[in-house]
Amino acid sequence: MTKYALGLMSGTSADGLTVCAAGVRPFRVIGFKNYPYPAPLQQKLLTAYSLRAAELSALHFELGRLYAKTVQKFLKEFHLPLQDLVVIGSHGQTIYHGPRDKEPNTLQIGEPSFMAAQLGRPVVSDFRSMDIALGGEGAPLIPFFDEYIWGQKQPKILLNVGGISNFSVVGKNVETFGFDVGPGNTLMDLAAQQFLHRPFDKNGQTAAKGRPDKPLVSRLLKQKYFLQQPPKSLDKNAFGQSYLQKHFPLQRFAHKADLLATLTWFTAAAVAQAVEHFVPRSLQKELVVSGGGCYNRTLLAYLKELLPHLKITTTLAYGIDPQAKESAAFALFGWLALRKQINHCARATGAARNAILGKITL
Repeated sequence: MTKYALGLMSGTSADGLTVCAAGVRPFRVIGFKNYPYPAPLQQKLLTAYSLRAAELSALHFELGRLYAKTVQKFLKEFHLPLQDLVVIGSHGQTIYHGPRDKEPNTLQIGEPSFMAAQLGRPVVSDFRSMDIALGGEGAPLIPFFDEYIWGQKQPKILLNVGGISNFSVVGKNVETFGFDVGPGNTLMDLAAQQFLHRPFDKNGQTAAKGRPDKPLVSRLLKQKYFLQQPPKSLDKNAFGQSYLQKHFPLQRFAHKADLLATLTWFTAAAVAQAVEHFVPRSLQKELVVSGGGCYNRTLLAYLKELLPHLKITTTLAYGIDPQAKESAAFALFGWLALRKQINHCARATGAARNAILGKITL
């Protein structure tokens, strides 16, 4: 078997760990799987920003042990020989992201030493800190991956809809850029959990039955963040429970379906506005969607309605499963870091220069 790298990603929704095995030359996804977190752990991760130091330290190590156990399980399930594993790139779990705080900072947890100790392979982690040190936002990091895969092809906008939405703009003769756009699945999922008693609105089926409050969304899209010039990035709590309660009180809507429709329209309209404001018209050709949000049919329908001039597809059309993309990117980032090669797009984050991101644990 050819040599391969592993990428580990746990997103803002903290619903589980996605593990991806990838060959790098040429780049291809060998296999991936998402391992859901137990509900108590997910809840602990979602509220970890409020933990005391001792509790946060314990969670950091608990997650590191779980990562090591999960990787061992993944290798066994996919029959991947350990001797061919070159490196593990681990994003970790973002607990707090504050690039515009008085002291710019970001924190991802999941102690990598357990994987290095138990597997005997180098682990690259903590990718965002160097970007912050270079004056960047620490996010988004995926534009480098998008440029690596699609940078020599027709211009594309690569939209990832996780807890937060972000996109990259890449293509031949295009100076790659990208930024966090606004809400992704977070608000929709919170509403589905609280009012439908479901983890999420599967396929956007409840939203499809409702009528979005478009005037409300138009007002919200005048908030400072949406109008701010990139580079820019968001903490996972920017569109969390308090935002939902403040701007989308249930009593405002005749039906729960109208609430879900409005939240879905909000996610789509934020993307459309960002495209119109910040992407040159000559580059508005194709929108390639990834992340869990790409399975929300109502969201995709709204995007098509708002951006009728764009061809809208998913990364599956290019051989990368939409749910594997981010973990695949960290496999690549780890591989490059181990070789002391640039794995960073400073134009997307506002950093002073391109750098090698990540710390290596041997």
